[in-house]
Amino acid sequence: MADGFVANRLPRIAAHIDRYVDEGKLPGALCLVSRGGEEAFFHACGRRDIERGLPMQRDTVVRFYSMTKPIASVALMMLYEEGRFQLDDPVANTIESWRELEVFAAGDADRYVTEEPAAPMTIKHLLTHTSGLTYGFMNQHPVDALYRRANVNGGTLDQMAAKLAEMPLKFSPGTRWNYGLSTDVCGYLVERFSGLALDEFIAERITRPLGMDDAGFCVQPGGAERFAACYQHVPPATFRLQDDPEASRYLQRPTFFSGGGGMVGTVDDYHRFACMLLNKGELGGHRLLGRKTVEYMASNHLPGNCDLAAMGQPVFSETSYEGIGFGLGFSVVVDPAAANVLDSPGEFAWGGAASTYFWIDPVEEVIVVFMTQLLPSSTYPIRRELKTLVYQALV
Repeated sequence: MADGFVANRLPRIAAHIDRYVDEGKLPGALCLVSRGGEEAFFHACGRRDIERGLPMQRDTVVRFYSMTKPIASVALMMLYEEGRFQLDDPVANTIESWRELEVFAAGDADRYVTEEPAAPMTIKHLLTHTSGLTYGFMNQHPVDALYRRANVNGGTLDQMAAKLAEMPLKFSPGTRWNYGLSTDVCGYLVERFSGLALDEFIAERITRPLGMDDAGFCVQPGGAERFAACYQHVPPATFRLQDDPEASRYLQRPTFFSGGGGMVGTVDDYHRFACMLLNKGELGGHRLLGRKTVEYMASNHLPGNCDLAAMGQPVFSETSYEGIGFGLGFSVVVDPAAANVLDSPGEFAWGGAASTYFWIDPVEEVIVVFMTQLLPSSTYPIRRELKTLVYQALV
């Protein structure tokens, strides 16, 4: 046994990931598994840069994309613990231009009618993706098209907030779950409440205390030579270069600090963040959040303890819907049987657009961080497969 795992079963994880790389489906990958805070398994395979023949290594810097969301949510909840706001405060109390937000009622992107929301959007609606905001790339609704026309997440967070003030909501806050710019707005609220730029707040209050040395909204000094390329899936089972690490926008500090998807870092950076959460807010003598706050964030906050299938929209997100609820910044398992994959009730998780994934299982004290760089994350079911491969090895 190795740290609560059957040692001769752990190699199945490596063999499975290796097959993805050997078959040309993934460029390279990293997988780190720990239990009770002790590392039990690590595997690196393939290449971080196919074109230059560079290997995927433990210190490779990757794009977190939407795995930024839990970090930004923690940042906002740190300010909640300081009494800066209440979760049921209307967002318009802080973003004054949002006082007259309306809900899309009928029509198309060129001509539409709106109606008043049934209830004001609250900060909790943002943290749970029930705000009525969306993503322009969804291509599912006229409001998505309006986002694309306005380039709502271009420029700065101030400009994003101003553009969203002119957009209708997709639905009345609290009535549905929809993946969108909610966490980017959470990042904007961090700036408003703290008086710091989002990247500065996260560096000062989260990444530096936790020793997440390569994590940030751009590649940190000394990290450029370790930065991975990002690839786009080409059906049926290959890929092409999507973002060259030597010419990437991530090499420069951005003007738009995306709390929803803007950070980069290493597998160990993210594992340290996850360890803090498993430890109920503390790591290495640094307490970021109180125990009760972490427990509250990792609880299902959907009404009636329902799952995403009961109030979610059948469009892209970084999780399946059946048996999965949502907390304050993460998905939360409410019914493993309905989820159709090995899970523990209360496990919380999220993924990123480049097929990255992490989960934290408080019942088994297990953390898994998987890193690769392949868009989109829906290409292969490797996240669900990893669940089976990790849990089959547990004592």
